[in-house]
Formats: sequence, C-alpha cells, structure tokens
Amino acid sequence: MLLKWSISAICDAIRQPSILAYNKKMSRINLTGQFLIAMPTLLDPEFQQTVTYMCAHTNEGAMGIVINRPMNMGLGEIFAQMNLNPIDPEIEQIRVFHGGPVQQDRGIIIHEPPSKWDSTINVSDRLGVATSRDILEAISKGQGPERSLIALGYASWGAGQMEQELAENAWLCVPADENILFEVPPEKRWEKATELLGFDLYQISRDIGHA
Repeated sequence: MLLKWSISAICDAIRQPSILAYNKKMSRINLTGQFLIAMPTLLDPEFQQTVTYMCAHTNEGAMGIVINRPMNMGLGEIFAQMNLNPIDPEIEQIRVFHGGPVQQDRGIIIHEPPSKWDSTINVSDRLGVATSRDILEAISKGQGPERSLIALGYASWGAGQMEQELAENAWLCVPADENILFEVPPEKRWEKATELLGFDLYQISRDIGHA
C-alpha cells in the first residue's frame, strides 16, 4: 500500500457531499477538539466502542480520527516506504492506528504540542494534526513532538450527518483528554473516555432502549 501524506486529506474530508439532508432547525454544535464516544448500542463494526478525536466540525461536515484501533503495523513499515532510517529501532515499533474507513492510504498524525510543520492544522491550543513528511522525518530522528499518534485513514460525516446521528443517540461527546489519547492503552481508551462523562453509559443505553 502506497501511503500518502497531504493536508488535503483533512480539507477534503469536510467538503464531501452531504449523506443526510441538513436540518436547519437542529441546534448548531461544534465538536472540534472533542472525543466522540460510541454508545454501547452502536453496533456498526467500523465504529463499535470507538473513541474518535474530532479534528474539524463545520456546517459542511465533520472529520475525526479513531484513536483506539491499533493496526498490525509498526511505524517502521511507514518509514521503509518513505526511505527514512530511524536512529532508534524502538521508534520502528510505535503502533500505527486505523483512523477510520475513509482514504486508508492517508497518513495523519495527532501531535502535542501543535508545532508548525509544513502541513498542519492546530485543532486546539494543545493539539495539532499534521500530514506532512517533515514531522515523520523529525520522529525518525528523535526530534518529533513530545507526544503523537500516527493513523492511516479517517472518519468523515457530510453536512448535518453528525447532528442527525447525535439526535439518534449513536454518540456522546466530551472534551478530549490528552492522557487518554496518548498514554492510556488503546484497549482501555473507550472505557476511560466514558468515565469522563460522569455517569453510567450502559444505564443511559438501557434507558434509551426502553424509551
């Protein structure tokens, strides 16, 4: 698989045609910089028990990166394709994540702090999203950002689609927590993200199911 690194991956994600008609009566929300947490009732295998870091949310749509689906791939495989030679073999073992079902040959890096790489978007004052070769070169030299998550692919929603799915109780959202994003083991990120909500997510799901 030939990997691509371009900021257009993010720009294109929020310009795709609408999948659901936008309901102008629906209150406007902005999930940029939030965790999107799949409800227990969401059984779509692509998103079941996922936590997605939302990179952009506008009237045109939304784009995010799933942060708890590690792939059977280390960063060394990406370095090999890009002819990069890491100074430390341990860097090659860094996990790469399945960021979502869209353009799975696109590489995207969530990083802290939001430094100025060649192609980057500052999602918040603490986190950025980069898609350029220079950040990978820096990581291979041990000069990368303090913390990062490397993903292939992303998730995207057309205009109004996210709002509709929220109204259907498919998701809940909470401000992103950097420690969950970077430090908590991937298999525990959904559980830890739900704890940020401050209530029993399974109880809420049962109540919705009996509504």
